Amino acid sequence: MFNTLSEKISKTFEKLRGKALLTEDDIENAMREVRISLLEADVALSVAKDFIERTKQKIIGAEVIKSISPTQMIIKLVNDELTAMLGGENSALDLAHTPPVVLMMVGLQGSGKTTSAAKLALRLKSKQNKKVLLASLDIYRPAAQEQLAMLAEKTGVASLKIIAGQKPAEITKRAMQRAKAENFDVLIIDTAGRNHIDAELMNEAEEIKKLSKPAEILLVADALTGQDAVNIAKSFNEKLGITGIILTRLDGDGRGGAALSMKAITGVPIKFAGVGEKPEEFEEFHPERIAGRILDKGDIVSLVEKAKENIDEEEAKRMEAKFKKGQFDLDDLAKQMDMMNKMGGFGSILGMIPGLGKMKGAIEEKMGDESTQKQMRQMRAIISSMTKYERQNPKEIGGSRKQRISKGAGVDVAAVNRILKQHRNMADMMKKMGKMNPKMLARAGGIQNMLKGGF
Repeated sequence: MFNTLSEKISKTFEKLRGKALLTEDDIENAMREVRISLLEADVALSVAKDFIERTKQKIIGAEVIKSISPTQMIIKLVNDELTAMLGGENSALDLAHTPPVVLMMVGLQGSGKTTSAAKLALRLKSKQNKKVLLASLDIYRPAAQEQLAMLAEKTGVASLKIIAGQKPAEITKRAMQRAKAENFDVLIIDTAGRNHIDAELMNEAEEIKKLSKPAEILLVADALTGQDAVNIAKSFNEKLGITGIILTRLDGDGRGGAALSMKAITGVPIKFAGVGEKPEEFEEFHPERIAGRILDKGDIVSLVEKAKENIDEEEAKRMEAKFKKGQFDLDDLAKQMDMMNKMGGFGSILGMIPGLGKMKGAIEEKMGDESTQKQMRQMRAIISSMTKYERQNPKEIGGSRKQRISKGAGVDVAAVNRILKQHRNMADMMKKMGKMNPKMLARAGGIQNMLKGGF
């Protein structure tokens, strides 16, 4: 997410670090590079231009040139403007209405609308304890209604019974009747999409809007379509008056142009982001946290939230006690990988730790051409092919054992050797960290230096 943009902006500010004073030329050059970075990230020209003008005015007004820490002051001002451009603060769903509160999902076909409807339903059920009903109005796309019913069953959310031959308006009325009769808190209506915006699509959406009187009309847009997503949002907003946007596949959008342009051009806030294929990989969109990630300031709040959701506290304490004693076997490594996968993967975690976002690319490069996620899946397969004794005593794994393990995991012996080496490096790191107090760890160069040998 925003990897390319983050890397380029970080490099721009790196050039300014260490300077006691900044000249006007320094600031002008830095802002020019930031502008180019935004445009290369597919940010709309008008948005990038306005962003640079506002930031330059604030920099001049703050007398950054004479500041005690001019580079930090510039980063703060850029961070503030990025946050404002992304929407300022998280815009929560408007659920303060008499139940059932209707949420209407709209968007083009293939944007991830049906999946997002199910993800949103799961989030409302698990995070806010809401009783949710899902209803599909998509009678045109083959098996679209069945798809939503299957997703509802998978996530443990109720869905409206499918009756063949009913029109969208009839389905809407039936959904509202059931939602009221069975005291549902929220009704999520998944409308039909098209391959393009046309009069038929909009007329049907307007009819559903009149019938259901939704508290929220949420546009689902694919982040990977860049400025097309922004144009789609403009069209839907002009016709329907959307109240929020859900950006899907934001985890695969290295540039981030859609997210950075959307609020500025449409005036409509991004409320949620799809960051993976799993039902739970669906997050509230927090502009200030996203700005922090782009500027490599991290996102500790999201990291803590993910940790609370995915890590068993007792298990974490048990592992910490082992690490302090310098004990770290391959079972522990497997558990660590499982925890990281639950939290979105190693790269995702790095992006949330201040100062470590730029290490993601270097670590991926060092681990090979394959993605870190694929590497971790392979490592998990290798560990699963070992006996309990081998996992607890990796030093005992000799040539014949390596041959057996490699065949069981479907890899070559070199891959087994790599994981054993990575385990030794991590075990050494754990021993060092276990012996250090926080002050000693800081003097040793912190986590960044510890990680150098791990991968």
